[in-house]
Amino acid sequence: MRYEIDCLVIGAGVVGLAVARELQLAGREVFLVERERSFGMGTSSRNSEVIHAGIYYEPGSLKATLCVRGKELLYEYCQKRSIPHKRIGKLIVAVNDSEIGTLEKYKATAEANGVHDLQWLDRARIRALEPNVVARCGLFSPSTGIIDSHSYMQALLNDFEAAGGSFVRNTPVLRGAVSARGIEINLGDSEKTVVSANCVVNSAGLHAPEVAQSIEGISKVAIPSPYYAVGHYFSLNGVSPFRHLVYPIATAGGLGIHVTLDMSGMARFGPDISWREKIDYTFDAGRKEGFERAIRVYFPGLRTQDMRQGYTGIRPKISGPGEPNRDFEIQAASPHAIKGLINLFGIESPGLTASMAIAKHVYESLTLN
Repeated sequence: MRYEIDCLVIGAGVVGLAVARELQLAGREVFLVERERSFGMGTSSRNSEVIHAGIYYEPGSLKATLCVRGKELLYEYCQKRSIPHKRIGKLIVAVNDSEIGTLEKYKATAEANGVHDLQWLDRARIRALEPNVVARCGLFSPSTGIIDSHSYMQALLNDFEAAGGSFVRNTPVLRGAVSARGIEINLGDSEKTVVSANCVVNSAGLHAPEVAQSIEGISKVAIPSPYYAVGHYFSLNGVSPFRHLVYPIATAGGLGIHVTLDMSGMARFGPDISWREKIDYTFDAGRKEGFERAIRVYFPGLRTQDMRQGYTGIRPKISGPGEPNRDFEIQAASPHAIKGLINLFGIESPGLTASMAIAKHVYESLTLN
């Protein structure tokens, strides 16, 4: 079966859903295809569900600008659509004098990114805010929050379909090529469908480099190598002793093993970071001891029996072990030489926070090209 369509969005994670919604509401005819049986079954359902403020990212980078813009769009959308969320705030702690300089750098970076609400806290104010946390001093971010990511993705899909968009599940992309009719994409459904699209947005997350490699005519040097950074999460039994998110000083490749809360108030710890050669969500229970050591630096009251196995997630990175973190890579026509194709590579954290801003950026890129 063959179809001619306007736009094809590949991947129904949170970013793909936001992009499909944005394009459909702008008057484009959009097909959204997903290889899994439902939306958001990859990275989008295996994360901390944090609405980030925009503190850590290089000023001027896409991560910084789209996080700050996306945060405001996301809070506004959550309020409008009654999506469960809480602006509970985040405490970033320095446990000794040697880490204070890093906090100062965080504050300077945040202000360069347009985040001007960070507050310095001394030991006494930290104790008043979080009695179970031990630290020398800290920064409090009142605009950091949490969200029910499934409800958010469901709302995006509802908007998309209400506007006339088509969502197709269980449909992987097999290959593609440029033709006189546009970009032809062969789909792996039972009908062996081929779609010819004026524009294609590759938002396949962990599979985005693989999808790009399958498109004939694309400049292969424009496709980054994928790296699979696995993060483990442990849950805390019983009533949470925390009222806010608590983050230590960041470690290489991530933000350290921190405390997050879900919408029910339950606490979880993570993620850590390890590397795998392929997409593999196996939980390594042996990492528990390392978690305990890291957590007790700022939460010495942690008891071994209070931690239970949670889940794993994989960051869709385009930089490997020991390499500097790379920015989001949103490729329009120039890097890969195919007009109408936009590749989204390396959309890791803060991708959830930035999702609506990324969608607007993609729309603007298609309009300009």
